[in-house]
Amino acid sequence: MRFLRWLRSRSRRTQILVGAGVLLLVFVATRLVARGPAVADHAIVATVKRGPFTAVVETSGELRAKDAVPITAPASAMQVGAWQMRIQSLVPEGTVVKAGDVVAEIDRSTLGSRLTDVNLALQKAEAQYEQAMLDSTLTLSTAREAIRTQELDLEAKRLAQEQAVYEAPTVQRQTAIDLQRAERALAQARSDLVTKTDQAKAKMREMGTEVERQRNLQKQIQDVLAGFTIRAPAPGMVIYVREWNGKKRTVGSMVYAYEPSVATLPDLTHMESVTYVNEIDVRRLAVGQPVSITLDADPSRKLGGTVASVANVGEQRPNTDAKVFEVHVTVLHPDTTLRPGMTTGNAIETLRLPDAASVPLEAVNGDSGLTFAYRLGRGGVVKQEIVTGETNDVDAVVLAGLARGDRVLLSTPADAEHLSLVRLPPGARPAPRPAPTAPARAADTARVAPRAAAPPGAAAAPRVIVVPGH
Repeated sequence: MRFLRWLRSRSRRTQILVGAGVLLLVFVATRLVARGPAVADHAIVATVKRGPFTAVVETSGELRAKDAVPITAPASAMQVGAWQMRIQSLVPEGTVVKAGDVVAEIDRSTLGSRLTDVNLALQKAEAQYEQAMLDSTLTLSTAREAIRTQELDLEAKRLAQEQAVYEAPTVQRQTAIDLQRAERALAQARSDLVTKTDQAKAKMREMGTEVERQRNLQKQIQDVLAGFTIRAPAPGMVIYVREWNGKKRTVGSMVYAYEPSVATLPDLTHMESVTYVNEIDVRRLAVGQPVSITLDADPSRKLGGTVASVANVGEQRPNTDAKVFEVHVTVLHPDTTLRPGMTTGNAIETLRLPDAASVPLEAVNGDSGLTFAYRLGRGGVVKQEIVTGETNDVDAVVLAGLARGDRVLLSTPADAEHLSLVRLPPGARPAPRPAPTAPARAADTARVAPRAAAPPGAAAAPRVIVVPGH
């Protein structure tokens, strides 16, 4: 009897346990059905956050002085044919000099040979001038002597005519003809003397002009050679000038007559950072935007700055494929520790929103012109339509479809094709912004465009298109 009672009690416990197990299985199955598709264990989840939103364009640049006194080769080098000049010596960059100190020496060999040629040409011109002067003196002296001889001959003809008064008429006629010939010869000789004198003067002017030209050229070359010892026009720190290829001038570099700068004496009280921005980001920049400047030499130190100018025309920099635009950033409150040539990191703030909901760019997906995110709710994952706004390098602003605290997937779930799309109600869509009537402002940034659905299990890479005015 005792055994039968124990057997009955054990059977009841087994039935209770079996019933409890069945109920547990039913509950779990019900929960699984209610949850919908499961989230993969490797899925990365992010939470929609709300707060200040900023967009920043980061570039590297170089410190330069806004104002500088140029140190140049002689400006008149072009006039004497010195088109290319080689730097023979140069003080080290960063040397502090006083006005009049020697900064550089230019190779004199090329212009020295030119001076030798000019000296020879000057000697030749002076010799020709002297020869022309002797020839003119001899010619005019001969002409004057001939005039004096003809004057005497004319006097003799007059005496002969006076003596022929008592002679036959034919003799009188002959003496008159001889006198007339003598008078005409004397007049011609005097006219020839005037012409020869003018010729001599013209020849002397011609030769004198050549001599003067050679003397002036000699003096110009001598002045340029003296200027090949380049001195500092003012006190300051010597900073080398960069050539067209970006390299700084050094010993052996060529200085051209049309680009004679060798170095500069910068004004360290007014500094700027010169940087180059990619053509994709330049439309987001505008004059006056704040900039946070860091120094590679001292990463812990930060300086304030503002965008001073943005180039209107792009350029191709050496060793780069993309077009870039030159941007000048004024450094606020510079000090004596800043040096030209220092490498800077420039974080240009192109947009600041005081309060906005945002999600990582990886959470934004697109398909057939529709933007959506995979939202993780209590019932599982849903494909939620969203409207996005401005973006930065990390996040995108969500204008509608998600709220603060919502959880979204950063990758496409494996069963994404089976998920139904949750559309936004018509009233939840923000009103379209009016078309801008003026050029894009500094706060104009990028909007995230819809993208094609990524393959199952793959991370969705965002596609960003910059739309001015949005």
